Amino acid sequence: MTTPLTHAEREQLERRLYERRDALDARRQVLFAGATRAEHAREVLLQDGDDAPQRDADREIDLATTDHEVVERAAIEGALQRLAEGSYGICDDCGTGIPLARLQLEPQTLRCVGCETERERGRPRAASL
Repeated sequence: MTTPLTHAEREQLERRLYERRDALDARRQVLFAGATRAEHAREVLLQDGDDAPQRDADREIDLATTDHEVVERAAIEGALQRLAEGSYGICDDCGTGIPLARLQLEPQTLRCVGCETERERGRPRAASL
């Protein structure tokens, strides 16, 4: 099955994927200054200051953000690979074309809305306050 996207739409989405990947890489470079994630976490932990609880919260937020960005970057790389293979824009679960509007909102998506909804129904929800 081929993707229902036009050549121009594929190019636009590919540009957006590369731009987001480059932005994530630039943010990581500035944030980590060449250090590994573990070295960066250690540096944040060892910072001097009188507000240890706030530093702990800041570190947790920082690590959660970088974790999310690592996952997002991997998803972008996967989308770029699917573009190269010709399978981009096809739902991984049902094999139908993913609508352009969904791809424009989340160009690295793997699934159509119906399949993603079904997948999320099976996941336990995180606790909220």
